Amino acid sequence: MRHLGWALVPVAAAVAALPAQARPRDDALSGAFRCAVIADSRVWLDCYYGAAQPVRAALGMPSALAGQVKLAAAPPAGGAPRDEAVRDDVMAGAAACNRVAGDRPWLDCYYAAAQSMRAQLGLGGQAAPKPVPIPAPVPVYAPPPAPAKPAGPPPMPRNSGLLNGVFNSIKPIVRNMPVQSVSFGKTGAFTVTLSDGEVWAQAAEDEVYHPARWRNPGPNMLVTIAPDAMHTFSLTVAGEDRFYKVKRVR
Repeated sequence: MRHLGWALVPVAAAVAALPAQARPRDDALSGAFRCAVIADSRVWLDCYYGAAQPVRAALGMPSALAGQVKLAAAPPAGGAPRDEAVRDDVMAGAAACNRVAGDRPWLDCYYAAAQSMRAQLGLGGQAAPKPVPIPAPVPVYAPPPAPAKPAGPPPMPRNSGLLNGVFNSIKPIVRNMPVQSVSFGKTGAFTVTLSDGEVWAQAAEDEVYHPARWRNPGPNMLVTIAPDAMHTFSLTVAGEDRFYKVKRVR
């Protein structure tokens, strides 16, 4: 080599003398020095790229091109090497990359060192082979949101059963009216006198199934009376969930 050739001899000798357990970057640099026997500069550059394979393998990166790796493994000799000054410049830059910590930054530095040869060959500003693109992560399929369920019927009031809900949907004729007095017959059927003077008695067919067991019957009670099925009436007491069949006495 001319120009920097003699300056690189100690570096090349040191790399060649490295033990078997040398770092991948040392193996790569040693392989790049072996490419010096190649005459054609374009072939030399491919050999230089192929020499980086030990570092690429250590980093788990895709392999260099097969032709480049083959050139680095057995560089073909013959003829006078061309562009020796440019080669010296590339190799000086590659040797200086050993000051870089970390194999991945070292590999970037190694490829960047070849820029002067790429410019000499008119290969543009790309300092290294294009990296293999990493595919974008496949989005995880997310099912579309379930359509909102239509609102159901409003919840029943506390202490309100199904039949009482139906009962409350009918317009009452008496709503929360105070009771003037309450009395019970021999059979247990009740008779209530409202504060307006109306008197309602429990129907005979109802007293068997719904005996009234009010703890404090009398003026503190509020009753609601509404029409029911079969031309009957139902009575409820505020605070209870039961209803009674009643008929108007007067």
